[in-house]
Amino acid sequence: MQQELRTKIEAALEEIRPFLQSDGGDISLVSIEDGTKVTVQLLGACVGCSVNQMTLKSGVEMTIKKYAPEIESVVNLS
Repeated sequence: MQQELRTKIEAALEEIRPFLQSDGGDISLVSIEDGTKVTVQLLGACVGCSVNQMTLKSGVEMTIKKYAPEIESVVNLS
């Protein structure tokens, strides 16, 4: 179960990654807690970007939930 969920989330991140990389950033999966909360880390140019919270909620969280609807929240490791 955990490995299947991790695979879905990694697939979602692969969909998002080209957009982040085009702006000099990237993203990595840090952890999955209780099968409902995902922690990611924005990297590169995304770290200091003023719109990273919007990117996290509207882009990353939405895409992860599309792949894994059981996920309730996505947070950025700061």
